[in-house]
Amino acid sequence: MASATRPQLKDPYGLDPADIEVPPRTLGAILRRIGPGMILCASIVGSGELIATTALGAQVGYTALWVILLSCFVKPIVQAEMGRYTIATGETGLAAFDHVPGPRWRVNWIVWAWAFMVSFTLFQVGAMYAGVSQVMHTLLPVVPINAWVVLLVALTLALLLGGGYERIERLATIKVGLFTMLTVLCAILLTRMPQYFSWRQVLEGLKLRLPPGGLTRAVGVFGITGVGATEFFMYPYWCVEKGYARFTGQRDGTPSWRDRALGWIRVMQVDIFASMLIYTLATVAFYLLGAGILHGMGLQPAADAMISVLSNMYTQTLGGWALWVFYVGAIATLYGTVFAATAAHSRLYADMFRLMGFFPAGDYAARVRWRRRFVWLLATVPALLYWIFREPVGMVFVGGLAQFLMIPVIAGAALYLRHRRLPREVTPSLITTIAVWCASLIIGALMGYYVIQQLARWI
Repeated sequence: MASATRPQLKDPYGLDPADIEVPPRTLGAILRRIGPGMILCASIVGSGELIATTALGAQVGYTALWVILLSCFVKPIVQAEMGRYTIATGETGLAAFDHVPGPRWRVNWIVWAWAFMVSFTLFQVGAMYAGVSQVMHTLLPVVPINAWVVLLVALTLALLLGGGYERIERLATIKVGLFTMLTVLCAILLTRMPQYFSWRQVLEGLKLRLPPGGLTRAVGVFGITGVGATEFFMYPYWCVEKGYARFTGQRDGTPSWRDRALGWIRVMQVDIFASMLIYTLATVAFYLLGAGILHGMGLQPAADAMISVLSNMYTQTLGGWALWVFYVGAIATLYGTVFAATAAHSRLYADMFRLMGFFPAGDYAARVRWRRRFVWLLATVPALLYWIFREPVGMVFVGGLAQFLMIPVIAGAALYLRHRRLPREVTPSLITTIAVWCASLIIGALMGYYVIQQLARWI
């Protein structure tokens, strides 16, 4: 009897006609409906920026600045086309990529490649557990680092096993705002320190040349900064759970459906643009601090000294009092990424199992059960990886390289969906189509260059 009165879970992945909604038209109204990009920022402004980007700057100075900017500006073009496809069709990211031709076993090769890539990005999550635990151990030395890792795993489970989209968006927004503004402030203060900064060095960093000895690290940073391969897969799910596809409704060929689809696509584009501005500011600020402060001091973050080295970016610009501010910000930045990445990947793995036939598409209760199982797995495995390898910076770059190798595949798949499966009513303009092709070619060219250079080393 109790089960008969239990409230039914609302399926955010279904296209219920009752959910159809006219899109906002004014900029103010549109800004009130953004949100998926803020969750993406919480994932992006984390290990890639605080650890990988600053480590690259510490290693090579200002010379790879152009790689950072290219990463932040090029990939959102492809991301927006994935969002367009999801809103117009109601399909999730993995379901969309499952249409791409090629080998398949239950699901196609791209879905399997995604699962393989995520197994490597768990090294990044382990590195973030390590970073937060190092900070907590510094603040409370009586508790060992390994114990803090266990406590963080428990916190992740507590937050995610019962939380839906709204909780994730709210926490992500707080996290993004907390540390981004402070980091940008430090970068502004850096410009007033001639011993660490000059505009001539910045201009040198905008020249299209790879730093000597820094190719592998630069490529890894390209893969992990801005929208990484994991975020390409995540974003359609957050668009679905936010409601953009439900508000548009099932495609019926009517002018009203076309107007709704284009309207919610505009909301999605503003969401992407706003998030791009935020994470680009944060990423460039982190890189300049690494290139100016850490490179200037001859320091590189590594192993258990990672957090103590990174803290110099704040203490050298704001003063010794900022050490505690850095600790709080580092906790928010790194743990926020753990939180956002685990929330997203658990949804994607559950969807992969749905595509493989483990439960029907309309059974949202089953989807939630599978999602919770993967929360357990994805929260605990990274901690085990850290305990085994104990090299956070190296673990971040392993994940970055795995993402980099996946990004050209995503770009190619997005082009296939654009030209073969996108509803004609929402076909983008010629300029947008050219931009998607150019972005895809840039991504492919950079990967091709990297592969050729590596082959040349081995031959």
